[in-house]
Amino acid sequence: MLDRRIHHRTDYLRIQKTNVRVTSRHYVFLLAPGLRPDTGRVGITVSRKVGTAVVRNRARRLVREALRRMPELVPAGIDMVVVQRCPPGEMRMQDALAEMQSVSKLIARRCQALVATPAGPTGDPP
Repeated sequence: MLDRRIHHRTDYLRIQKTNVRVTSRHYVFLLAPGLRPDTGRVGITVSRKVGTAVVRNRARRLVREALRRMPELVPAGIDMVVVQRCPPGEMRMQDALAEMQSVSKLIARRCQALVATPAGPTGDPP
């Protein structure tokens, strides 16, 4: 399996520029057509406003594990950035999974709309 993470700042900016998002209580999911049609890629962003390094790393681990347990959340051909909106506090894995499950249908609909619209290599419509 190819690496499914987004590494480069240019990719994060491209995804943010498409302005397709789904929000929940703790997360904002930014969606864009992927550069590789065979795999979906994910990036996780947690700003310093969320808390100390320990808190931010815990938030990233929760998101990473939840996405590992729900691979259908990121379909092939879609790039997704998950932004942590607020500190996870006492959030457990079951809570993160439940929150992602609650928005999964909306994410799937937005992804279908993205795949249906033609886009250039930068994610801009022609």
